[in-house]
Amino acid sequence: MNIRLRVLPLLGLLALTAHATDQPLVVVEDRGGTSALPYYQALDLQPQASRRERPPPRIELPPQGERLGEADMLPVRSPSLTPGAIERRVIEAPGLRPLFLLGDDERSHQWLRQRADTLRELGAVGLVVNVESQDALDALRRLAPELTLSPVSADDLARRLGIRHYPVLITATGIEQ
Repeated sequence: MNIRLRVLPLLGLLALTAHATDQPLVVVEDRGGTSALPYYQALDLQPQASRRERPPPRIELPPQGERLGEADMLPVRSPSLTPGAIERRVIEAPGLRPLFLLGDDERSHQWLRQRADTLRELGAVGLVVNVESQDALDALRRLAPELTLSPVSADDLARRLGIRHYPVLITATGIEQ
């Protein structure tokens, strides 16, 4: 990899940090090349007088009296995902913690019962991508009480990974059923 491509993001970070602390930027080494300044100027990161005069927007906090629970997030639906078979494939995602997607359907129930020990050994976290009620989510959890199962819509994740079906296990090195 070209050294400039590795150093450029670091120099950009240093420039932003120096601006944020109002200290002059110190260039440690300059190996030539093209200045990145036009790119940073295009981002318009400089504070403007009109921005300084306006008070920052007020951040509204939710009322403290009522606590929302997991049941308030339900039902969870991931329209782009359906129960079905997938082909195993290799991916390169270093550092990705193992996770799995499943739903509240017979195929997912059976898959979870069969693979619970393996999923626990991997330290995998479960995303329940299609579930209608708290009772249905609790029933899934009873199938594998030692695993973390969270209701989450996963359409964006599925699109990014090219997944159309579940149940599926996703690790740093592969996608498989």
